[in-house]
Amino acid sequence: MPEPDPNGREAGSLRLPPVQEIAREGDVVVVRLAGELDLYNAPAVREALGEVVEQRPERLVVDLGAVEFVDSTALGVLVEARAKLANREAFLLAAPRAEPRRALEVAGLDSYFSVHETVEDALAATLGG
Repeated sequence: MPEPDPNGREAGSLRLPPVQEIAREGDVVVVRLAGELDLYNAPAVREALGEVVEQRPERLVVDLGAVEFVDSTALGVLVEARAKLANREAFLLAAPRAEPRRALEVAGLDSYFSVHETVEDALAATLGG
């Protein structure tokens, strides 16, 4: 029987790629993330968000609906991406499940980010800036 890794998965178990989709419609981009966002896949998330931020979208929605876990490294990637966006108010998080929402709250980032219940709510939200 394989040994579990520190996150409780068996060694060799498959992981979802963290970036599931980058959908663009006009000046709005929705980045759909999935699985566990942690030290191991934070570079892929950083790269994807960095590329989107460079395009200067009017609104960037990060869909966390399929994310099961977020560690401090991944939270740092989200903070970094938001900081690079010209209008930081245009960086919105959507649909976090219980665990990612708890990680945001524990880190005190639930008030730093604009967090919405659904992607649709994030797309309809009034932006500051």
